[in-house]
Amino acid sequence: MKVMPVSAIEEALRPVAEQVGVELYEVTFKQGKSPVLTVVLDTEREGGIDLDTCERFHNAADPVLDALDPTYGQAYTFTVSSPGIDRPFKKPSDFLRNLGKKVEVRLYAPLRGEKFFEAVLAEYSEEGKNVTLEKDGERIRLNLSQIVKISQAIEFD
Repeated sequence: MKVMPVSAIEEALRPVAEQVGVELYEVTFKQGKSPVLTVVLDTEREGGIDLDTCERFHNAADPVLDALDPTYGQAYTFTVSSPGIDRPFKKPSDFLRNLGKKVEVRLYAPLRGEKFFEAVLAEYSEEGKNVTLEKDGERIRLNLSQIVKISQAIEFD
């Protein structure tokens, strides 16, 4: 199936996201027997993305996608969701939003015998592509290339 580049779909949907008051976190197109265009939304608002927000975006995006015709007339399924609380940090805004918060870190290679640990995200440098973490009173600087996944730590009451 021929599909427009995801970047073109993102560009067309960005104004819709702004209109709804959310940001495009990720846009993917999975080809196969049942092709699926998935748009993942994010927000800095307290409470995050809820079902009503997903529905508002979906309804606003439908006519834009119909006009764009990203699959050149072929059928596909369009889904909208939130990235979930355990989503990996991908963008600078993800890191900046979580400064001073507890994060879960999974490394490619062990650091002091650990490949997985929790720490506080103390600093983020987009230019240096690194983070500084505080763990057990110690500051640890890691290059992002050393990290498999970094996400907000989930704490249960």
